[in-house]
Amino acid sequence: QVQLVESGGGLVQAGDSLELSCAASGLTFRTTNLAWFRQRPGEEREFVAASRWRGGLAYNVEYADSVRGRFSVSRYNAKNTLYVEMNSLQPEDTAVYYCNLGQRWGQGIKVTVSS
Repeated sequence: QVQLVESGGGLVQAGDSLELSCAASGLTFRTTNLAWFRQRPGEEREFVAASRWRGGLAYNVEYADSVRGRFSVSRYNAKNTLYVEMNSLQPEDTAVYYCNLGQRWGQGIKVTVSS
């Protein structure tokens, strides 16, 4: 059974950095495409970033325009963990962040950025 468990959220100030983790189990992590989504208050869930396997130990990364240049997605295969490092956080980054694998979702982790 696939499980995705996010951690690392919290309350930060504008301009701060934060790293979220997604611990995955029940899958072959190395070859699995994974993504981060977020849901801002009152809005639909939206894509943030993805790490897609392209063979061997190579991955393609993809970012939403709103986070490109500020967020960085990475993975540590030995720990079955996906990360997103979030820099220069702004109040508009306040959201619940979700780890995603196809139709499967983690429970979400809240990130609040104060101005």
